[in-house]
Amino acid sequence: MRFDVYCDESRPDMIHSKNPNGSHLVIGSLWLPHETRDELKSMIHILRDRFKVGGEFKWGKVSPSREPFYQALIDLFMNQSDDLRFRCIAVKRNQVDLIRYHKGDQELGFYKFYYQLLHHWILDFNEYRVICDHKTNRDRTRLHALQNCLSNANLSSKIAGVQAIRSEESVLLQFADLLTSAAAARLNGSLSTETAKGRLIDSLEKQLSRRIAPTPKSESKFNVFEIKLGGGW
Repeated sequence: MRFDVYCDESRPDMIHSKNPNGSHLVIGSLWLPHETRDELKSMIHILRDRFKVGGEFKWGKVSPSREPFYQALIDLFMNQSDDLRFRCIAVKRNQVDLIRYHKGDQELGFYKFYYQLLHHWILDFNEYRVICDHKTNRDRTRLHALQNCLSNANLSSKIAGVQAIRSEESVLLQFADLLTSAAAARLNGSLSTETAKGRLIDSLEKQLSRRIAPTPKSESKFNVFEIKLGGGW
């Protein structure tokens, strides 16, 4: 099968900031069969028309007046089968050793975590196309290197491409931003329940029947992979 994977990140400067505003870097990914992409995009556009939401939507734009629209997006995600899945990697800032493991290069470390996010959900005999939110990299070969690493580690699958586009060009990247930022807000303990964002997360957790927290690898709908950089079981 062919799969599309839409990726975004929350607090990418967390692993090197001298004044961090949380504990976790979170990189998220929305996974779907390629053949369902157009239908999902159509459903999102129908919701935008219904709630009269123009322009880019994202977590940073959640407000009480737009809460019904964002709630409808959460419901859309949950009401789809497990063909529509979300997975994020949560990296504890205090476990990252940039000097020892990443040559002091936070950008290199960031893309190593990107690799860990994607690699463990790639299955044999499938084809994957990865679409990342555009960010300015010091090394312009980062995405090419990521594709090569994924290809070399998954010889029985095809990594058809790893590309970056701007989020305003893709409602599916915007959808990935919403879910990634919701996970990051919960993991970083940075929200109040008496806000539109808090109510959205509460609704998502009620539909998941659990709090957003690290999950087993087998969790298929909303997977949170907290990587253990210190080793252990």
